[in-house]
Amino acid sequence: MSTLYTLDWIIIFGYFAIILGIAWWVIKKQKKTTDDYFLAGRHLGWFIVGASIFASNIGSEHIVGLAGSGATDGVAMAHYELHAWCLLVLGWVMVPFYLRSRVYTMPEFLERRFSPTARTVLSGISLVAYVLTKIAVGVFAGGIVFSVLLPDINFLGLDSFWIGSILVIVITGVYTVLGGMAAVAYTEALQTIILIIGSILVTYFGLQYLGGWSELKAIAGSEMFNLWKPLVPAGVEATWAPVKEAGRMAWYFNDNYPWIGMLFCAPIIGLWYWTTDQYIVQRVLSAQNEREARRGSIAAAFFKLLPVFIFIIPGIIFYALAVSGKVPAFQEQLIGPDGQVIRDNAQQAFPMMVAHILPVGIRGLVVAGLLAALMSSLAGVFNACSTLFTIDFYSRLKPHVTQEKLVWVGRVATTVMVIIGLLWLPVIRGGKGLYDYLQGVQAYLAPPIFVVFFAGIFNKRLNAKGALAALFSGFALGIFRLAIDTPVKLVSGFQYEQGSLLWILNNIFFQYYSLLIFLVSLIVMYAVSYATEEPEYEKIKGLTFGTITDEHRRESRASWNAVDVIASIIVVLMILGAYIYFSG
Repeated sequence: MSTLYTLDWIIIFGYFAIILGIAWWVIKKQKKTTDDYFLAGRHLGWFIVGASIFASNIGSEHIVGLAGSGATDGVAMAHYELHAWCLLVLGWVMVPFYLRSRVYTMPEFLERRFSPTARTVLSGISLVAYVLTKIAVGVFAGGIVFSVLLPDINFLGLDSFWIGSILVIVITGVYTVLGGMAAVAYTEALQTIILIIGSILVTYFGLQYLGGWSELKAIAGSEMFNLWKPLVPAGVEATWAPVKEAGRMAWYFNDNYPWIGMLFCAPIIGLWYWTTDQYIVQRVLSAQNEREARRGSIAAAFFKLLPVFIFIIPGIIFYALAVSGKVPAFQEQLIGPDGQVIRDNAQQAFPMMVAHILPVGIRGLVVAGLLAALMSSLAGVFNACSTLFTIDFYSRLKPHVTQEKLVWVGRVATTVMVIIGLLWLPVIRGGKGLYDYLQGVQAYLAPPIFVVFFAGIFNKRLNAKGALAALFSGFALGIFRLAIDTPVKLVSGFQYEQGSLLWILNNIFFQYYSLLIFLVSLIVMYAVSYATEEPEYEKIKGLTFGTITDEHRRESRASWNAVDVIASIIVVLMILGAYIYFSG
């Protein structure tokens, strides 16, 4: 196993010094107001907004997971990265409504559009989901990175998983607690640059080691470069009957990311995440104005196209180096005695590429990039949780407290999130299958949130009763599926009786079940809204397309020009080009 050398350590420590220096500079400039702490004074420019959105999205779990999927399934997961178009929807469709409302949080926007109860429900669900998923998964993947890159480190009986995870959580927590959104955004801008440069170098040196792009395609085969997976695996007969046996399978049981799921189901999750989730949208709420927010979203869309080439492709390179035998350590890691890929081991693809392929010095830069990914995603979730708790709960219970007091509460809330992150470590370390389980949680919680935001903005007739009915019915369906999945994922050897109703529900591909939740939530929202009274349109002025004034239209039109349109068209053309190229 290759290790880090002196030059690598110098670069890593230099990275930490720069990050802490930027955070200190931001903290010194900061005023003790809620605008400044939670939304960086609403003065961020477009590049900081765009880079911060991208860095928040790309955590170490993203890198570990994408490279691992590249090694096992090729470019199948690139569909999620090509959701860059969702960021254009954020910039062109949603940003005008969000900035016009002058809200701090997404649940607060729901209160303006529907009711205080809708705000409370979304705030509660979001806080629980962030703690259970984003913090937990980020810490887990960071531990994987450290255990591969620094396997021999041991201090006070703690191995590299513990030491690395604790160190990064604490350092990230310190500057997030003290600096708030501004510290998070400015450090994320630098982290984005380091992460992109480092990951490009992994792709470059990996291709060089292998023998070039044509050699990669020849060894990996055309199927690894095909985005469109069949409804059932090759050689398996598809059926409507709920069976899963040799040579025959219900098409809705296939979990190999079939094309119908990616085409119709994945965009629901994508639009929820990129346009309505506090974790992401808090960055555009921090922009100076509508122009900077929109341009930041467009910039983030460009950044979002990169992971296909700097995370997924390294995973395919890892696979090619393994099957070709050019790196024996990769072959031992990925290929089993029967010649089949060991899927669980593929999660180590990216850190092993760093450890074995990169030269000294470059390796330190890429490790700094991995640390940047872990720190930026953790900082983002710490800050989002702090904002949700302080603005959506505490400030409503104590409406007359001072700005300084709210900032203090925000810092305490962030500190609690950091402690929760540390307490999660033993649970994550010991939880067999926990990582995969947590990754699926969002698919069951997202559809009703997506429905109330988009339907609420596009149709002024929908009311608070319809929104609450959609949220409760959608969440009930999602929690029901989670209750079914939990024992199978987390209890070793647990299985439902084959052919039983619970077995069928457990085996339905999660994207299809997510689509079912979406359809039920949408129908419920429309049915309840139209069966009850109309909302007061004067109260929702400017919050739906049907209640926009001429003045609102003029303000939005003045905020964009030909540059914004051309840049957006280029993003769309690049996405279409990727879909055409990666078709096998």
